[in-house]
Amino acid sequence: MQTSVGFDLDMTLADTRSGIAAVYDELSARLGVLIDSQAIITRLGPPLEHELANWLPLEAIPEAVLLFRELYPELGVPVHTAMAGAVEAIEAVRAQGGRIIVVTGKNLRDATSTVERLGLAVDEVVGAVFGAAKGSALARFGAAAYVGDHVADIEAARAGGAVSVTVATGPYTLGELREHGADVALGDLTEFADWFAGWRSAGQLW
Repeated sequence: MQTSVGFDLDMTLADTRSGIAAVYDELSARLGVLIDSQAIITRLGPPLEHELANWLPLEAIPEAVLLFRELYPELGVPVHTAMAGAVEAIEAVRAQGGRIIVVTGKNLRDATSTVERLGLAVDEVVGAVFGAAKGSALARFGAAAYVGDHVADIEAARAGGAVSVTVATGPYTLGELREHGADVALGDLTEFADWFAGWRSAGQLW
């Protein structure tokens, strides 16, 4: 039976809020433009360019993206922490012979650095993809399920032929995730291991 699982990164496996806020605060100071980092970290998920469009004219976005990514390794990555249950969720999959892929909108360099900092034992990291665009990576990897905190992660699972497992640790409540069509909605990753064990023993994997 197929046991490999895909995971989103920000606010699924990794609590990146303080790091991302610090980078946006520095970006705001350097550009001399008001950017509300505390508002931004309540809606993490969409690509960086999409968020910056809320604060900057379109012509200024490419340069701001470069500066943001220049600042991120020093200000962002070092303060990232693992979400509750993240390590245990990965261990639960590995204990059943499964493999782990992280598929995230974060660029590959910073996604990989975050995974390494948190000591997460994953087999592959794919970055800079969002929503249904994650589907090809999930399908290629053979992920039976994809775990994320955003409604766009439900689209990703559908596109990759995977079961959509969601956690209410990002911008959406359990009810909202269910309303958007999640196959499974968990409070957080501390509930994942028990769910995964039951799902597998019931023969739900294909």
